[in-house]
Amino acid sequence: MRRPASIAELPDMLALFPLSKALLLPDAHRPLNVFEPRFVAMIDDALAGNRLIGLIQPRDASDEEAPRGAVPLEEVGCIGRIIHFEEQAENRYFIVLEGLCRFDLIDELAVATPYRQAKISTARFADDFMSSLGEEKIDRDRLLTVLRAYAEFAQIEVDWEEIEETGTGELVNLASMLSPYGQREKQALLEAPTLYERAETLIALAEMEMARARTGAILQ
Repeated sequence: MRRPASIAELPDMLALFPLSKALLLPDAHRPLNVFEPRFVAMIDDALAGNRLIGLIQPRDASDEEAPRGAVPLEEVGCIGRIIHFEEQAENRYFIVLEGLCRFDLIDELAVATPYRQAKISTARFADDFMSSLGEEKIDRDRLLTVLRAYAEFAQIEVDWEEIEETGTGELVNLASMLSPYGQREKQALLEAPTLYERAETLIALAEMEMARARTGAILQ
């Protein structure tokens, strides 16, 4: 199926995949293992239809990754298009989602499906189809310096040769999605208007966490 090219080609109703701390960003890819029956049914229906689902974070602060029931959801999520899927044993899927566009959650629908569905609006996010918007303003050298410092601080192994070959916008999105931050920080990265603001948010989060650690060490 053809990839939507603008918000005019996106639906105004969407199946929802509530997943805590799981970030999907426009023009980025996210692999997911799907095994809960409610979400397997959602993938079945998506594959039979437009292949689109909405990844969104629950506001529930519990440690449950995909809480059940009508838990409150964040107001902004991201539409993902299934670009790859593998059927696995015991009614499981491995899928890869391509982020298309963020959406505002307008109203949840009363449905008979085991998964949640909602009315959405993408009107605020037409620029998400301009994948490089704001990229030219990013200070790549500063970004890399902070990412190197944070990787050492958090003891994260990074292939820096591969990073050097990665485009700036792709790097910002990849670092945002792979970052070990909590739900609120992930949501801030999602809602950053452009790549530039997302890069600045990413830098600020890393610098604040490292500064807090230094302050704590000094106080001890």
